[in-house]
Amino acid sequence: MSFFQRKPKGHPAASPLRARFGVTVAERLDANPAVTRVATDTAQIYYQPDFLTADQCGALMAMIDANRRPSTLLSDRPDYGFRTSESCDMARWSPDVQPIDESIAALLGIAPEQGETMQGQRYAPGQQFRAHHDYFHESESYWEKVRVHGGQRTWTAMIYLNDVPEGGATWFPQAGIRVAPRQGLLLAWNNMKLDGSPNEMTLHEGMPVVEGTKYVITKWFREGNWVS
Repeated sequence: MSFFQRKPKGHPAASPLRARFGVTVAERLDANPAVTRVATDTAQIYYQPDFLTADQCGALMAMIDANRRPSTLLSDRPDYGFRTSESCDMARWSPDVQPIDESIAALLGIAPEQGETMQGQRYAPGQQFRAHHDYFHESESYWEKVRVHGGQRTWTAMIYLNDVPEGGATWFPQAGIRVAPRQGLLLAWNNMKLDGSPNEMTLHEGMPVVEGTKYVITKWFREGNWVS
């Protein structure tokens, strides 16, 4: 499930709690020689090649194929052509999922309990996810519900499970960054600014697949606990 709004309302206040995640996670990633920070001043964005093995990627793709359903949106103004992929919620405690789930949390230095259930996504040719933000818009009607289940999203981690012959890049149009799918590549970014307020520059798009099928997993982290 993803959350977006094309025209955010108001100016959300800064948050010391959310700001602290920007500092602690960045310090951890900057100290990791396997991780590279993307050269941009607009957002905190990092990547690590070969975070997963080919066998791990294959097992996750098989799970997605077996359990996929049409992807959904949560918004006061749904647009049914906005997200055309298929998704599935990965079984958190599965022996093929739990080690990966916890390794992502360990990479970022965020407690596993603050991570949402990992989501798998499958994009066939022509399917896409148009430009959106991962953070929640507090002016939307869904905010009160998500607020009591961990609150605002802080970091996003995405892992590409296969190479895609053509298309399917993750594009940050305002930050000027485009990432092509590569098997095992982990991409992570902070959805907040350094002061802990939502960062509009993290607007991103799953571009249409032209040839092949794209598989990814996405892990979103909250400012509080997602798991009770």
